[in-house]
Amino acid sequence: EASSIEASPIEASPVSIMKIGFGKSFHKTNKGADMKRKKTIIMGAAGRDFHNFNLYFRNNDGYEIIAFTATQIPDIEGRKYPKELAGKLYPDGIPIVSETELTSLIKEKNIDLVVFSYSDVPHNYVMHKASEVLAAGANYLLLGPKDTMLKSVKPVIAVCAVRTGCGKSQTTRKVAEILLNKGKKVVVIRHPMPYGDLKEQTVQRFGDYEDLKKHKCTIEEREEYEPHIEKGIVVYAGVDYEKILREAEKEADIILWDGGNNDLSFYKPDLLITVLDPLRPGHELLYHPGETNLRMCNVAVINKMDSAKKEDVETVKRNIKNVNPDAVIIEANSPVTVDKPEIIRDKTVLVIEDGPTLTHGGMKFGAGFVAAEQSGVSKIIDPRPFAVKSIKETFKKYPQTEKILPAMGYGDEQIRDLEETINASPVDAVVIATPIDLLKLIDINKPAVRVRYELKERGTPNLNDIISKFLNK
Repeated sequence: EASSIEASPIEASPVSIMKIGFGKSFHKTNKGADMKRKKTIIMGAAGRDFHNFNLYFRNNDGYEIIAFTATQIPDIEGRKYPKELAGKLYPDGIPIVSETELTSLIKEKNIDLVVFSYSDVPHNYVMHKASEVLAAGANYLLLGPKDTMLKSVKPVIAVCAVRTGCGKSQTTRKVAEILLNKGKKVVVIRHPMPYGDLKEQTVQRFGDYEDLKKHKCTIEEREEYEPHIEKGIVVYAGVDYEKILREAEKEADIILWDGGNNDLSFYKPDLLITVLDPLRPGHELLYHPGETNLRMCNVAVINKMDSAKKEDVETVKRNIKNVNPDAVIIEANSPVTVDKPEIIRDKTVLVIEDGPTLTHGGMKFGAGFVAAEQSGVSKIIDPRPFAVKSIKETFKKYPQTEKILPAMGYGDEQIRDLEETINASPVDAVVIATPIDLLKLIDINKPAVRVRYELKERGTPNLNDIISKFLNK
């Protein structure tokens, strides 16, 4: 990890497509001399990969998508991208296979091109994958904003980040609150989490809690949707983000993009807010595509300043100014509150945190750990000896989590594993720091408290100032 990286400012206009490799030049269509469709694999994690396909490849007869590969999220391979979503060029749909098959698939199918399409990975990881692809004989491609951002007829504010777990969700909630207070009808569109039946999840609208049940939402989905629903805000998500946008535009004054991981916005923002984390100084320049979000943003929010060291905050500020000197910097705290602190004071506790923050976000702890220490618990136990099945596998895959239990719940079976792990842990109480109330989904056999955390700006400029100017435009 780099505590500070000196980087020179670049032109504000993003490069549309980065091409790495050898062989024939790229064409967006097959018009011209080369009429052969390029055999292509899209590497993904059930989100950005499907979006890139829908926008760039679905009706593009210059390419033949042989497969999607899948990683990061459990149990998403072994399915098909359905024909109803894949379009007329793919009457049988497109297989989704494990990324472990990438090299063999390139060689067996004589693949021409591999498109990297997922997020929150170190820059060197992206190039290690490039090396694997090139060595196997294919070209390597990253698609950029020009070809993957849809234009809305309504104003778009996008909230993105440089890493998972920086505080996008609480920043999005703050922005939504400001817009509501100014009398605007805001509709949130959330980055995709389509882990079920893709055809059924093409366009999803969440207006109340019954919609969460109807769409069989995972814990991760509920964590992102419920806080908005509680405020009376409609949330859209799904698979086909052009169809989603057109539906959302019918009922919105302003579209609010609620980003996932550190991915780029799927929509061209009129105002881009990027959130940074001084608990991970230097990461803003070390992860893909988080650095792109930093270089493109209008507003850089440095969150968690109440938990960070002064020198780490200064590192983050310096890196912002080096690569995006025009960005407005907002300083913010992320105060935590416990609903019933007396239940955990002087007690032995189990701490449960937001899953993605701890897993591919790479954090060793989150708001729950901070709240437990502030509340004066006697001990935070290590849940690993009591973990079962898929939760035990999660700890093996992400060993940095150590004494914190990630709230993994990508399906009914994993939710049951989470419940069994919690109930097997020999503690006096449980600290739940997920954005949703887990007690609505699982039965816990011991007292539990909820931890809440919101964005609280320090001084000026603040988000209200920024949004007021934006609306006045």
